[in-house]
Amino acid sequence: MPRKIAFLGGGGVRTPLVAFGINESATSLQAEELVLYDLDPERAQMTARLSREVVRRDGGSLRIRVAATPEEAIDGASFVLNSVRVGGTGTRAHDERAAIACGYPGQETTGPGGIAMGQRTIPIAIAQARLVERVAPQAWIVNFTNPAGLITQAIMQNSNAKVVGICDTPTEMLHRIAIALDATQDEVVCDYIGLNHLGWVRRVMLRGEDVTHRILNDDAILLQLYSAPLFEPDLIRALGLIPTEYLFFYYSRTRALENQRRQGATRGEQIGQMNEALAEKLLKLHAGGDDAGALQAYIDYLNLRSGSYMKLEGQGSSAFDDDAPQEDPFRAASGYHRIALQVMNALVSDDTSRIIVNTRNADTIPEIAADDVIEAMSVVGKGLISPLPVGPLPEAVRGLVLAVKAYERTAIDAVISGSERELRKAMLLYPAIGEWDPSATLLKTLKWK
Repeated sequence: MPRKIAFLGGGGVRTPLVAFGINESATSLQAEELVLYDLDPERAQMTARLSREVVRRDGGSLRIRVAATPEEAIDGASFVLNSVRVGGTGTRAHDERAAIACGYPGQETTGPGGIAMGQRTIPIAIAQARLVERVAPQAWIVNFTNPAGLITQAIMQNSNAKVVGICDTPTEMLHRIAIALDATQDEVVCDYIGLNHLGWVRRVMLRGEDVTHRILNDDAILLQLYSAPLFEPDLIRALGLIPTEYLFFYYSRTRALENQRRQGATRGEQIGQMNEALAEKLLKLHAGGDDAGALQAYIDYLNLRSGSYMKLEGQGSSAFDDDAPQEDPFRAASGYHRIALQVMNALVSDDTSRIIVNTRNADTIPEIAADDVIEAMSVVGKGLISPLPVGPLPEAVRGLVLAVKAYERTAIDAVISGSERELRKAMLLYPAIGEWDPSATLLKTLKWK
């Protein structure tokens, strides 16, 4: 039976990448139509035009159109992709700047910026999930929306919609490990443990051999695992675990803040500048009927954005001083579009795949409640997602994981109850803040509602 796929927040910059993946997997997914919805219809139309050019370039029959309402987009869909940024990039930049002014790194998913983003986004995500539950109860929500773990948990706790959260951070780490070992992805098996943007690789097997200690004791390998020099090798060796990149905002908060202050910029401000420049180019090229040129401008944008990732926080260098890589981002080995398609293909398949996703804990991590959402290697297939048990949390990270999970639960409760006191409690529990007094000032400066 042909499938319709909906994309809420379809005016975002990831959409043409996702359209490429769906078009590439159209046969296995039986995908016939991708329907975009966005609060900004002009941006959605621009993104749809880029996406159609991707299909034209690569060949295929995937239809792409823009819906006038979310109900129209969702009705009859088999999958509902959700990638919304409530308040837009400008609000992100404001909150990152507010965090810096209060003495915290400015980052959209962790620290004060992550708290504000979660508070703004949770009500919208729940409302959308309930709409999916009503209009297309058989559909899976594939949640891109950040903070992905927090939003996925809010949806699970406050609707009966089927949902899985995705993030490319863990799969990018596994990809980098394989490259550093000069191996293929199939030759490397990693044990992964944690929450979204709070995860670690615990063990690495190369062709059946445990090479974890070899990696931990090789500075050259460790330095290849990150897009910028985020962690000293001795920090990684002290943990006995390989942290994913967002742990930088916990383990090196002072350096991240100093680098941002020195550059006088935040990532959100940089992204805003890049987005504005891209939009101007696309308007001109589309006005002239040059869809191929517009697609190339989009590819250049993606390469610039990817090449500048984490450079500001980790190195204190401007994104625009670095040479952008020249490659086809559509065919990159990792990325959100890759993991989204892996998950969707697996869910409709009679076979199973092992994919790291955000899903219900069940008994995967014994210290965490069964209904909490974790990020774990999971068996995905036949319409089911089953996280693989990993045993107790390592002592070096147990306290941090449990504290962040307590923060996430409390942050969701604060939205549902509407209690500012509960939100200040969430900030108190959150290791990225961990104090009561600053929370009052933060609530006055952040755009959290």
